[in-house]
Amino acid sequence: MQPFEREHIEIVRKVAPECTLLLKKDDTLPLSAPCRVALYGSGARKTIKGGTGSGDVNVRHFVTVEEGLEKAGFEITSKNWLESYDELLISKRAAFVEQVKQEAKELGINPVIYGMGKAMPEPEYELSLDADGELAVYVLARISGEGADRSVKAGDIGLSDTEIRDILALNSKFERFVLVLNIGGMVNLEPVKSVKNILLLGQLGTPTGDVLADLLLGKSYPSGKLAMTWAPIGEYPSTEGFGDMDDTPYTEGIYVGYRYFDTVRQQPDYPFGFGLSYTAFEIAVKDTDVDEEKVTITAEIKNTGDSAGKEVVQAYYSAPAGKLNKPYQELAAFAKTKELRPGESETVTLCFHTADMASYDTDTASYILEAGTYVIRIGNSSRDTFPCCKVLLEETAVVRKVKNICPGCDLKEFVPAAVPDRDTDVSAVPAYRISRKNLRQETVVYDRDAEEIFGGACTWEEIKRGEKTLDEFVGSLNEKQLSYLSIGLFEDNAGLGSIVGASAQSVAGAAGETTRRLEDLGVPALVMADGPAGLRLCTKYKVVDGKIKGMNESLAGFMEFMDQEQLRQMAAMAPKPDEAELKAPMNYVYCTAIPVGTALAQSFSREVCRKCGDMVGDEMEKFGVHLWLAPAINIQRSPLCGRNFEYYSEDPLVSGLLAAAVTEGVQAHKGCGVTVKHFALNNQETNRMVSNSIVSERAIREIYLKGFEICVKKSQPHAFMSSYNLVNGEHACNSKDIQTCVLRNEWGYQGVVMTDWYAASTMMTDASQRKNKHPAGSPAGCIHAGNDLIMPGMQADLEDIMDALSNGNHVYPITKAELQITAKRVLATVLKLA
Repeated sequence: MQPFEREHIEIVRKVAPECTLLLKKDDTLPLSAPCRVALYGSGARKTIKGGTGSGDVNVRHFVTVEEGLEKAGFEITSKNWLESYDELLISKRAAFVEQVKQEAKELGINPVIYGMGKAMPEPEYELSLDADGELAVYVLARISGEGADRSVKAGDIGLSDTEIRDILALNSKFERFVLVLNIGGMVNLEPVKSVKNILLLGQLGTPTGDVLADLLLGKSYPSGKLAMTWAPIGEYPSTEGFGDMDDTPYTEGIYVGYRYFDTVRQQPDYPFGFGLSYTAFEIAVKDTDVDEEKVTITAEIKNTGDSAGKEVVQAYYSAPAGKLNKPYQELAAFAKTKELRPGESETVTLCFHTADMASYDTDTASYILEAGTYVIRIGNSSRDTFPCCKVLLEETAVVRKVKNICPGCDLKEFVPAAVPDRDTDVSAVPAYRISRKNLRQETVVYDRDAEEIFGGACTWEEIKRGEKTLDEFVGSLNEKQLSYLSIGLFEDNAGLGSIVGASAQSVAGAAGETTRRLEDLGVPALVMADGPAGLRLCTKYKVVDGKIKGMNESLAGFMEFMDQEQLRQMAAMAPKPDEAELKAPMNYVYCTAIPVGTALAQSFSREVCRKCGDMVGDEMEKFGVHLWLAPAINIQRSPLCGRNFEYYSEDPLVSGLLAAAVTEGVQAHKGCGVTVKHFALNNQETNRMVSNSIVSERAIREIYLKGFEICVKKSQPHAFMSSYNLVNGEHACNSKDIQTCVLRNEWGYQGVVMTDWYAASTMMTDASQRKNKHPAGSPAGCIHAGNDLIMPGMQADLEDIMDALSNGNHVYPITKAELQITAKRVLATVLKLA
């Protein structure tokens, strides 16, 4: 193992406990010493370090729960059960694959496409729980991934009858019992909430098993908070209509997660922001201050328990309902304390802009602070807060004037019948009066039509030395050269390999590169690698004829869903290694898996996220990667989304601030940048290439774009990735409203935007064999929208762009000036990073 691997794994092991939390405890933890442990459950030996698809990381080794406990000195007494469970899974997996193939046949979908990301539900079985010990641990695991959503069935979001039976039996049999959740998303714990201890371990990357051992022995402690509300799946307003193959209506509007549950006063199983530790804390407000610029709260946090710990303090605001209906409260700021020993205190300051409490008024295309009383609350979860001050505004104020975007939504959205009284128990708190005339108003200036750039011949070396400008270089390029710059590196026989990370030529297993067709002019390529739980590269590669060739089986995850004819065809099409390849020495690359996005968000710690970003940036430098295709910060609209493990939170503030911290960590490394994704409204995986998200403009702006906005303004990511889906009938990558009006004009974004892989292609939609309601995205439409790069790049992309330059009847006709603008942004990023 390389020294950097040991160093990075140790860092993850140290910070990961901050991503964990107790949902329930009986004070029997932590243990004083290792002991004999009866270990059960799907995640005991088959521990999940992260989800599947592009979010996976190819590591040298990762530590399972079984291994981690044994390394820490625990004696596992349930080996017979673990061996029997392994044997059981082999037969159950075979039956599951056949079921998927049959479902695909009935739906008329290619089983390889249909099976992508499908997770096998936990099966039912009869295995004896006859092991003894001083402690019982049941590790409940769930995996999900890119390409498929979760289901409400038992064994997925629901617990299987076997899991319920065994968990309750172990809790009854053993005086000390811990239910450990090795999951990336919510599960329904309603049938087992009575157990003594529930630890949300999550999926923590390479040292997952070691982290659990440290937590059980008190070498570390949980200090995370839930970044998503946990409630019965049928109670989420987003459940109805979720996963429609063609059109998904967001009828809940702005009432996502706790905004809904707190407003309708429906008690969730576990509220947003909730999490228990080994100790307890008291929060006391020491001072507040409010003016037209900002709200500031100073609070003292005291550890009142018997163990060390950290607390997360959260500030919420309740805006008055007027013309616009409002949620009961919304998160405004949060802060995590340092480690506090028993009896120790810390003073923390929470601060946010007064204008952040504004709501979006579609009628006037403006963000407004409506007249009335704004109540500010503080606490340690959305359901455990108390008022600390109130803000009085006599006249409605406009704080930002923009323009309407993304037309086409005619939904009847949820509106609460009655909002709980926001003024309860606020008579004694300080009141601050602010004036409309002293609130600053921002007015956005939108771009005019692009103007063609002219220039003379110059070299890339002159650009690098600052002797010539990018405008001069861009102005010297012809239309075909410009087109190549807006298309990723491609070879005509690339096939589907690049979907799973095999289209780069200089880094094995990297997801893609920008073009190399201008190398004769000196322009290098940018290399992109998947994420977001670490770099996804091939572990084995050879250098053949000056090109890197990954030696991992790129289609291994798809082969079990292929029939015999497909396997035969794939074998026949596979290129046979020549003598040079056979003689070339094998090289090896191993990366570090960090906690998944949901776990990072549960830390509520910018420092934890910055450290994880710093590790990724260090490995990017070592392996020659310029752009990491992460972080993924789509809103966790519903627990049913199969990709929620990659995403951060149901709340855009948490998503935006923590993604910005990850960005800062990565981009502190020379030549390294992040690619924030998926922009925007990618909230389900079902038929993701051509699924249409139908959403009101207010919800788009207040919920689904806000996290991206925060990340841009805090950290200026070097790249963005547009999403597959349509938004109100137009592909996100083809939407000028999203890619230019909002991202660049309103937020001041300076970087490059790329598509997701094959988003502007019929390749994947044709391969699925399903007749879809909506077409694939348009390559020329990307250029028109301000989406600079079409990835991973195909001949068809080039042909479509060239046609759109000369064909006025094209669906998205474009000008050379528009093409020059996108090419210039790509070149600016190449100059910055390569």
